[in-house]
Amino acid sequence: MTTWPAAFCATNGISLHYTRTGGGKPPVILLHGLMTNGLCWTHLARALEPEYDVILPDARGHGQSGAPDHGYRYEDHAADIIGLIQALQLPPVVLLGHSMGGMTAAVVASRSPMLLRGLVLADPTFLSPEMQRQVQESDVAEQHRRMLRLSLAEVLADARVRHPHRSAETLELLARARLQTSLKAFEVLTPPNPDYRALVRQIPVPSLLLVGDKGLVSAAVAEELQRLNPNLQAEQIREAGHALQFDQPNQFAAVVGRFLRAIGNAAR
Repeated sequence: MTTWPAAFCATNGISLHYTRTGGGKPPVILLHGLMTNGLCWTHLARALEPEYDVILPDARGHGQSGAPDHGYRYEDHAADIIGLIQALQLPPVVLLGHSMGGMTAAVVASRSPMLLRGLVLADPTFLSPEMQRQVQESDVAEQHRRMLRLSLAEVLADARVRHPHRSAETLELLARARLQTSLKAFEVLTPPNPDYRALVRQIPVPSLLLVGDKGLVSAAVAEELQRLNPNLQAEQIREAGHALQFDQPNQFAAVVGRFLRAIGNAAR
C-alpha cells in the first residue's frame, strides 16, 4: 500500500486525523462516507497525486480521528473541515465528498464558499424526508455493532464474498475502516438532514454531481439540481451503485480528473 505522511489537526474541539500527499500543488480534499475513512480514497489519491496536493481526512468517529460522545450532525462535520482548511492555511481548495462526505461538502460550500474553488459531490446523501426516516429506522447501526465483534480476517472474508470484483487492496482498506468506525458516528443518520435543494442553490463555485445508474441520487433529481444552479453539472457513471468510486474506480478517477483540469484551466 502507498505510504503518505499523516498528522493530526485540532479543529472544532476534536483531533482530526488526515493523510496528505503534499508537494505544494493545488489542494484537493476528499471526504469519505459513513463506515469508511480517508485512506479508502487511495486509488483516487494516487491518480491525482501527480498534479494535486491530496488531503484525506478521517471524519469524526472514523479512522484515527476523535470520537466525541455527541456532535455528528452535518453541521459538525462541516465545521471540522472548515477548521482543517483554516488550520492548514490552504488556498481555496477543491472539495470532493461521497455520500455523507458529499452532504458535508455541500454544507461547507454553502457556509464558507470563499474557502473553495470547486466542488465534487459523489452520490451525496440527498434523501427525501421519508427516505431519511427509513434509513434511521433500519438495522444499519445494529449490523455495524455485530460487525465490530468480528476480526479483520472475518470482515475481509465477508467483503470478498459481497464484492468479488474489487481489488484486494480496496477490500482491506474498507475492512480496516469499518472496524475503526465508532457506533457514535451513526448519529449522522438522525433526521432531518440539511435541505439539499437549498444548499445546491447557494453553491457559487464550479460543481460536479457524480451519480451511478444504481445509486441514491436519481437521474431526475440530478436534472432538477442542474436547473437550480447553473454552476452545477452532472454526470452518470454506468454500472455503478452508491459506492461508485469502488464500483468503477478508473472511470471515476478519469471523470474527476477532467473536471479538476477544466476548472484549473478556467482559472488561468
